[in-house]
Amino acid sequence: MKNINYPVNFQFNITTFSNDFVAKDANRNTIAYVKQKMFKLKEDINIYNDETKSKVNYKIKADRWLDFSAAYTFSDEQGIEFGKIARKGWRSLWKATYEIIDNKQEKQYAINEENAWTKVFDSLLGEVPVLGLFTGYFFNPSYIVANNKNEPIVRLKKLPSFFGRKFEITKLGELGEDSNERIMLSLMMMILLERRRG
Repeated sequence: MKNINYPVNFQFNITTFSNDFVAKDANRNTIAYVKQKMFKLKEDINIYNDETKSKVNYKIKADRWLDFSAAYTFSDEQGIEFGKIARKGWRSLWKATYEIIDNKQEKQYAINEENAWTKVFDSLLGEVPVLGLFTGYFFNPSYIVANNKNEPIVRLKKLPSFFGRKFEITKLGELGEDSNERIMLSLMMMILLERRRG
């Protein structure tokens, strides 16, 4: 996932028991198949090369049991850690806020939800019988990845879709060296967490 052609689309599967999705680039080529292991007290995510699951390219693991302030570490196929994403605890209860940490344990980027009210209305409507099935067409939250100068780099947006299962990532600015993988893995982990929140 080093040379990515944006926009990138995530599409969650609704016919499987696991929390999984396919990521495709602008040319509709599969760049990853993401699968969350079920019934784990600590998040454990495998990122495969494609839907055949013939090769694990990356792993994401939580540093603690289920916790709203956990950090999630990225490792490559050799098991070498090269960064993490950390949820900003109490602040994320209202508005999703995360930090992307590089391999030197320094903050490289921040991810912030653009409008917290969108998620509130999305969650509320989701509780209404029958209407809840169609919330994916009404309220679509988006998230901005910004660098340490607060310049927007990437946007992830939920697209109108049945069961709210489609997301699109668009490039807004220049990425630093060795950033594509870290940003993409961070957004993959974040969307698994945020989609579970509602």
